[in-house]
Amino acid sequence: MKKVLFVIPTLTTGGAEKSLVNLLNLFDYTKYKVELLLFKHEGVFIKQVPKEVHILSIPNTLKYAFKSLDTDGIKQISSLNANLRRYLGVFYTRIKYKSNQNKGFQIRWIKLYRQAIKDLPGEYDVAISYMHGEAMYYVADKVKARKKMIWIHNDYNAEGFDKALDRPYVAQFDKIVSISEECVKIFCDNFPDAAARTVHIPNLTSSSLIKQMAREFQPVEYVEARGSDPGKVILLSIGRLVTQKGFDVAIQAAKLMQDQNINFIWYIIGQGELREKLQKQIIEANVEQQFILLGIRENPYPYYSHCNIFVQPSRYEGKSVALDEAKILAKPIIVSNYDTVKDQIIEDAEGIIVPLEPQQIAEAIIDLMNNPLKSMQLSEYLIQHEYGNEELIDMYYRHIG
Repeated sequence: MKKVLFVIPTLTTGGAEKSLVNLLNLFDYTKYKVELLLFKHEGVFIKQVPKEVHILSIPNTLKYAFKSLDTDGIKQISSLNANLRRYLGVFYTRIKYKSNQNKGFQIRWIKLYRQAIKDLPGEYDVAISYMHGEAMYYVADKVKARKKMIWIHNDYNAEGFDKALDRPYVAQFDKIVSISEECVKIFCDNFPDAAARTVHIPNLTSSSLIKQMAREFQPVEYVEARGSDPGKVILLSIGRLVTQKGFDVAIQAAKLMQDQNINFIWYIIGQGELREKLQKQIIEANVEQQFILLGIRENPYPYYSHCNIFVQPSRYEGKSVALDEAKILAKPIIVSNYDTVKDQIIEDAEGIIVPLEPQQIAEAIIDLMNNPLKSMQLSEYLIQHEYGNEELIDMYYRHIG
């Protein structure tokens, strides 16, 4: 039986996190002994990890490192090695990288964490970093394994990483996996030496499970919104509250629609670092009654199922789990024209693709609201196609070994 380690920072809401949970729920535990290492034991998806997976206790140095933005964490990691105190100063200088957080994380790992964090005990047949960034650096530097793999979930060009800093880490991985063909191309353009080791494997999605969970309840928020106004159109977006997801643009689109007296309410499922900033923008735009940040929902599928239109205003994606789920539940989709979108959406058949501009998004939403036949045609196309792909688990086994 092969011993496999998966590493991911947390299991908070997000496409990569959901993708990993889907994979773990389809894994063959008669062939593999699977361990999971998180940098923080937090996230809505933790309880969805199957019982066969051993979730490791977080080693102390790793635990303290990822608490290091609070005072207690700084004291703890500093006390482990006094020589590292000077690196803390270097790291906080790098806070200047606020506009490019991923490069800040690279600097943090190289200047501080690589020296502070101890190696993970034990040895594995396969160690998998299921996310690019510090999980990749940890697997490369701190995990002993006969084979190492990395999953790339986004457009590398859009992520803001310094490829000169990444290059020696990428070189240490036996297999690089990305979830879309376009993401593979972009990654190989940046790291041509890795092209022979880079493959496309789609995210796994269980359509039967998603449809089953979508029937569990009707969202109370929707019931209340439609209670006094059955004609109100419900829009839904799902994603982390980060710059990538474009919710700032969505708020501007909502304002334009409000100014035209469009009868809608737009719900956002997700949590993230921009919540306070987005809420302030909502108040300033005076759309508090139309644009609602719901936070995390353990089962989001009834929210998909009962909405009228699914909107994804992302600045970039790899291959969006949320879009796959909206397709499975046959919702009319409006999505921004980020570089990899056509890997996932057939334009005007599976969804409407528009520029990431408030006016364009608002006009596309209003057009679907005013054209029920067009909306129905989008849904009918999706109903007639199967978007689940559990059978591709064998492709994972072939590459994991």
